[in-house]
Amino acid sequence: MTVDMNINAVSGYITNFLFVLLRTSIFISFLPVIGGKQMPPQFRMGLAVFISLLLTPVVNFVIAENSIFILVVKEIIIAMTLGFAVRLVFLAVNMAGTFMSYIMGLSMAQVFNPEVGQDTLVSEIYGIITMLMFLVVNAHHDLIFVFVKSFELLPAGKMNIAPLLPAVVSMVSAFFVMAIKIAAPVMVGLLIVQLLSGFLYKVAPQMNIFFVALPLNIFLGIMLMILSIPVFEHVLGISFSDLRGEMVRLLMMAKG
Repeated sequence: MTVDMNINAVSGYITNFLFVLLRTSIFISFLPVIGGKQMPPQFRMGLAVFISLLLTPVVNFVIAENSIFILVVKEIIIAMTLGFAVRLVFLAVNMAGTFMSYIMGLSMAQVFNPEVGQDTLVSEIYGIITMLMFLVVNAHHDLIFVFVKSFELLPAGKMNIAPLLPAVVSMVSAFFVMAIKIAAPVMVGLLIVQLLSGFLYKVAPQMNIFFVALPLNIFLGIMLMILSIPVFEHVLGISFSDLRGEMVRLLMMAKG
């Protein structure tokens, strides 16, 4: 009798661990910096296993034999949604850098970014600043804290997928707005320069405006990037401070 009870306890513990590991590993893989491709896979998996081992004794999964597949799907969806909410901030910064590169004429110079593949130099610079600020403000601590609380706020199998769909659409629209806010100072400034270059070409059509405007765009673009760093930091700070509340909001909506 005692042996049977021990076997049942161990099997229940293993089942809990596997489901906790499922949600944890997917969330970690979506996290910027910590779950980025530049990190060794052994580190990412080790962190996911470590967090899962800590959470397993306090998390209880009630599993029916006919609901295992549905439970797995729900765990994957909630983990991807939480990770996607965090990843969108970095994707917005990357898109803003791409916008600025195109208008500055630097889109031809590309580098390899392990996060997104081929990337522009401006996006790479802004991505490094974003990564450093993410670590400096300890945003990763807040995100891991909210993720741990997610097992309390949204117990396994209690998720309602329908309310998440409009929330994801809203996050994507906010992602484009954030990208425009970051890139706006450089884009507006260089748009004015290009309009003035067009007037200059009309006044002096014999001038090769392309060879004059290209280095001017690059120089003024870099100057505007430097001057707009406070704006970039302000937008980024607001986004990082809102991440915790956004994740809690998603959990409460899914609980609905």
